[in-house]
Amino acid sequence: MNLAELTRFFMWCTLIDGGLLLLWTGALLLCPDLVYRIQRRWFPLSRETFNVVMYAFLGGFKIVFLVFNFTPWIALLLMGSGTP
Repeated sequence: MNLAELTRFFMWCTLIDGGLLLLWTGALLLCPDLVYRIQRRWFPLSRETFNVVMYAFLGGFKIVFLVFNFTPWIALLLMGSGTP
């Protein structure tokens, strides 16, 4: 696998995972009651616990997204441009 293919791979990973992060964040911001009602069917949690779990999930997902998708993509872009 050459540098260009690896860069393209991480670009698509970043776009897909970034889209999922934005979609889930948007769902929780725009219709939190609907998300809570849907999740409550499978996981019997209080609303306060649900809010904490979702906040922790989004924070963890954002950190994983930045460390394993966005940062390698930027590093590969810098490597490909000849910048030391």
